[in-house]
Amino acid sequence: MAREQSLQLARPDETVTARPRRRRRWPPEASIAVVLAALALCFELLGWIFVRQSFLFNEQRLVIMILQVSVIGIIAVGVTQVIITGGIDLSSGSVVALTAMVAASLAQSSDTTHAVYPQLVDLPVLVPVIAGLAVGAVAGLVNGTLIARTAIPPFIATLGVMVSARGFAKWYTHGQPVSMLTDSFTAIGSGAIPVVIFLATALLFHLALGYTRYGKYTYAIGANPQAARVSGIRVGRHLLVVYTIAGLLSGLAGIVTSARAESGQAGMGLMYELDAIAAAVIGGASLSGGVGRITGTVIGTLILGVVTSGFTFLRIDAYYQEIVKGAIIVVAVIADQYRRRGRLTRG
Repeated sequence: MAREQSLQLARPDETVTARPRRRRRWPPEASIAVVLAALALCFELLGWIFVRQSFLFNEQRLVIMILQVSVIGIIAVGVTQVIITGGIDLSSGSVVALTAMVAASLAQSSDTTHAVYPQLVDLPVLVPVIAGLAVGAVAGLVNGTLIARTAIPPFIATLGVMVSARGFAKWYTHGQPVSMLTDSFTAIGSGAIPVVIFLATALLFHLALGYTRYGKYTYAIGANPQAARVSGIRVGRHLLVVYTIAGLLSGLAGIVTSARAESGQAGMGLMYELDAIAAAVIGGASLSGGVGRITGTVIGTLILGVVTSGFTFLRIDAYYQEIVKGAIIVVAVIADQYRRRGRLTRG
């Protein structure tokens, strides 16, 4: 009798309920990393077929590629935060040019015969760096003020600043380049320093977005600005901060650009804003706001670098690169729309 009762208790259909297995959730950047790996392998295969060389196992090429995308990456970190709030920043490339001109003019050595400020040569490196960062921050503050205080759409506000900043960059020295910079300033753009600056900037704002009140407010505003206001977030003031940070990072990119080129030119940073937006969107940032991660932006930046470097490696003309880059931006936006619809369906 006892044995029968024990057998009855052991019947799984009556007493045992199987626990549902938890599905392992991959991080959002996993699919983007797969795309990066697939592109790299594709160029590696095409390299052996058409060029008889390796694309991946060439240290010099990889170093050049990472150095080239480091400036775009610095800008993209700031642009990502703007996009998360539901905004856009079209002024970054022009701010890079203006910052490069101002920083270079204060970084000239006494060897030059055409100093912008003859009494201000051989200055400590902190002077042009601080000046460049200040110019970038002011440009970002103007963007934020126009958007937060006048309710001008971000597209229009930053478009106006884009045109004005490029005009100021040309006016500053009447279109003349600024050269003969001090060694201490050009050292900022030498070796792996631009990459270190990019990675340090990405890490800093990855932590800020993920673990601070600043990040929570940024995501909340992008997800639902009205709900953010109701919950006590001062949306206008926070947008000022976000756009100022984006301008500051564009200023940092301008400093690195002029240091690498050992000169300041009004034509620097052309189309950098579109590359930065593309890197952010490819990395998973939603143009609708509320979604985006710095780690994804870093991978998106590397994808752009692989595409550009790969096309150069295969000796494909530059205008094809622009065509493909434009197609990548469109595909990334379409993918963002599908992701958004999926989130709304699940919600």
